[in-house]
Parts: sequence; structure tokens; C-alpha cells
Amino acid sequence: MGVFSRISDILKSNINDLLDKAEDPEKMVKQIIIDMQKELTIATQNLGKAKASERLAQKKMDDAVKVAAGWEAKAKAALSQGNQDMAKQALAKKVRADEEVATYTEMYESISTQTDAIENQVEVLKSKLDEAKSRQAMLIARSQMADTKKALAKSQGGFDGASALEKFDRMEEKIQRKEAEADAFAEIGGTDDELVESFDQIEKDAKVDAELARLMAEMNGGAAE
Repeated sequence: MGVFSRISDILKSNINDLLDKAEDPEKMVKQIIIDMQKELTIATQNLGKAKASERLAQKKMDDAVKVAAGWEAKAKAALSQGNQDMAKQALAKKVRADEEVATYTEMYESISTQTDAIENQVEVLKSKLDEAKSRQAMLIARSQMADTKKALAKSQGGFDGASALEKFDRMEEKIQRKEAEADAFAEIGGTDDELVESFDQIEKDAKVDAELARLMAEMNGGAAE
């Protein structure tokens, strides 16, 4: 059956290769399941027809066996009464019945063999369908994950993480230099303030000394008078 080649694609081939070849893996997997279910339905219907033919052939075979046995019984009855002519006529009927038995037996065996083959196909198809269904969710999940990774890669637009980190390092170095310069200027600024305060203190001390000398001079001069 044609579907078995498609079943082989999903159950026996490399899954990644299958996904690469499929335009839409999700739709492909779902379609394979649908095809397998349809094929199983057809195979099951054919199996039903085959079994019906098998039963009919068996009935005709059994009927022919009964007819042959019946003519043999009549031949024995005729012989038991000493009537060989009647016995021969009955045996002639039995021979024809035996031929029909052979014909129907051959027909039954042929149909039975075909029925067994169809039944085996149905069982194989059922098994493969069950396996395909059990793997369907996994295949679809993998397909969706692949789509997500692909979309993410496209959205990044060739983003270079290593290059970005290098830029961050350079910016950090610039900031560190600015911080060092700021600290240096703050330190220099603090030294100038201290120097100015020292000169201011000297000037104040000089004024105090001048006032002290003036007062002492005034006081000494006053004492001299």
C-alpha cells in the first residue's frame, strides 16, 4: 500500500532530515496520521470483505463434504440390501461431490491465505499508527522549538555578544579614568584651600602683632611722660 512508504519516512528515517525536507513539518506529520487512518479504514473494510468471502467458501466446502458423505452413506445402504446398481449410482454422485469438495477446499484455502495477509497488514498499520500518534506530539514540539530558535536568531540580526562586552569594557575604562581625574582635581583643590587658609592666618597674626606693638608703644610712651 502506498501509505507504507510514507509511514517509513516518519518511523524509520532520520527525523532531522525529515524535518529539513518538509516545508511544514507539523502539517506533514498531521497529514501522515490522517493518511494512515484512512488507509487503516480501507484495510479494515477489505478485511471484512475477505472474511465474508472466507466464510462463504468454508460453507460451500462444508456443504460439499456433507453431500459426499451422504452419497457414501446411501451407497452403503444399497450394498447392504444387495443392490449394486444403486450403490454405483450413489458412488458416482459421491465422486462428483468429492470433486466439489476439492474445488471449494482450494478456494477456501486461497481466500484464507489472502485474508490472513490482509489481517496482518491491518495489525501492522494499527501498530505503526499507534507509534506515529505517540511520536506526533514530540515531532511537533521539536518543529516549534526549531521555529522559535530560527526566529530568535533572525531577531538578533547578527548580534555579536563578545563585541558588545568589549564595548562595555571600554566604557568602564573611560568612566574609571574620569573618576580618577575627579579624585585628583578634588585632591588638588583641597591643597589650594589649605594654602590660602595658611596665608590668611599669617596675615591675621601679623595684624595682631602690629596691634600689640602699637599698644605696647603707647603704654611705654605714656609711662615715660
